[in-house]
Amino acid sequence: MMFAIKAEVTDLRAETFAFTAQKTMYDGKHIAKGDAIFVFASENEGGPGLIATGFVTCAKAIAKKRGVARQTPRVSMTIRRIALAKRRLGRSELKRFADWNDARPETELNFKFYRQATNKIAGISDEAASFLRGFF
Repeated sequence: MMFAIKAEVTDLRAETFAFTAQKTMYDGKHIAKGDAIFVFASENEGGPGLIATGFVTCAKAIAKKRGVARQTPRVSMTIRRIALAKRRLGRSELKRFADWNDARPETELNFKFYRQATNKIAGISDEAASFLRGFF
């Protein structure tokens, strides 16, 4: 499985990214050391969207809090960057892909990252990963 994260990124060109207690959705909780990942700098925090690809160097699940019935699984992780995106891909480029049943990789990314404003780690399909590789 391939993964992508949309989160606040302060240094868009960093060699290493560290994320603490990030929400997971769409099987994102299964991320592990060695997994390939695409990094989106959240536009909610002023980022441009897709910025990098890399490998997870450390992933640790955060324990759920006692007494809270519904909790989104969270993961802290670090990523070693291997490439920077060569062209833009963000909310404005994916916005028109809103037919949730068309099976396009662009629609999958729009659905998982931009239908809701929350930052998250998500599992993505092989087709979406192949599409994203074209930006590097």
